[in-house]
Amino acid sequence: MRRGADRQAATDTVPGALVLGGDYRALGVVRSLGRRGIPVWVVRATDDHRLAGLSRYSSRELLWRGEDDDVRRQHLAELAQQWSLHGWVLLPTADATAAFVARQHAALREHYLLTTPPWHVFRWGYDKRLTAELAKSTGVSHPWTIPVPTREDAARYRGEFPVIIKPATKPYLNRPAAKAWPARDRAGLLRSYDEAAAETEPGSLVLQELIPGQAHTQYSFAALCEHGRAVVSVTAERVRQHPPDFGRSTTFVQTVDEPEVERAGRRILAELGLTGLGEVEFKRDPRDGSHRLLDVNLRVWGWHTIARRAGLDFPYLACRLAAGERVEELRAPAGIRWLRLTTDVAAGGREIVSGDLPVVSYLRSVVGHHERAVAAGDDPLPGLIEVPLFLASLARRVGRARYGPP
Repeated sequence: MRRGADRQAATDTVPGALVLGGDYRALGVVRSLGRRGIPVWVVRATDDHRLAGLSRYSSRELLWRGEDDDVRRQHLAELAQQWSLHGWVLLPTADATAAFVARQHAALREHYLLTTPPWHVFRWGYDKRLTAELAKSTGVSHPWTIPVPTREDAARYRGEFPVIIKPATKPYLNRPAAKAWPARDRAGLLRSYDEAAAETEPGSLVLQELIPGQAHTQYSFAALCEHGRAVVSVTAERVRQHPPDFGRSTTFVQTVDEPEVERAGRRILAELGLTGLGEVEFKRDPRDGSHRLLDVNLRVWGWHTIARRAGLDFPYLACRLAAGERVEELRAPAGIRWLRLTTDVAAGGREIVSGDLPVVSYLRSVVGHHERAVAAGDDPLPGLIEVPLFLASLARRVGRARYGPP
């Protein structure tokens, strides 16, 4: 009876949700809301993953119309009008879609409840050049960052090596570009610049200090915030990622007590005055033990489902906050684990082969209780289809790398 009452209360508060995206992050959002009886529709790009749309909790799957902001804004407005979606929550799950919602904030909030902050807030996490300024102004440790909009700017660099080249923004949906390109000398810097420039937005590259270390150096503070105050929060170690050097996605996470990470993360989110979801990523510098700010993600992050069984159901709580409800303070305890086995096998295998991870230690980390990223007993189809979808995506990336785009 209580479960039925909870489902009814959820649908009274949140009449429905439109999830932008189809990957495992979006799947977590769909399940979060669908398990509470909230109708969920998925809107994805044609080349996006289909995991979220295959969930039993997805009532409908639609494709994006058009490529630019104006067309997509009009598409969402028409959906609200045609299907009576006014008052539904709009939940983007990737950098590009979250940036779109932030830029179109005023227009979209006429139809939907928004969990994304407006552009004047969102841009500080979206643009790595501004993120570096934010870290400096708040006194949070961070790697030095220099904009290099042209190849000539990179060639003029006279500082120390190694360094990395990385995009300041990620405006493209589902483009599998690397997160960073390393360079250990001047010739390598120009080669990396050319590779990066071919895959990223023109003029958006930055040169950044390379913080050494790979495994067991990545940390995050993530929270649902109200006017900059972290109401529901989790501190975690991102133990493994794929690829292991500059990973596109985290594969194994565990919650931890790291007061320095939590303090710095709270400071960043408070400075932004954030209302909504945010993840602040750090890397521990083995040279002095400091935690250096790398990224600020103002959207759902990959492992947002890690503590849902402990009451930290981030998408649902974000919807309640957007609907004007009060959300009680919660903080995740240490020792909770999250795993995406499909990609973690590759990440763990590389560490085993390199001698950085004993086989027994790896097996201990993947057995026992943990929150699964995709597999779920009450929603089996996404888990069954993930492996062939992952292999097909991998084959496409290999083909592009070998032969170039079609």
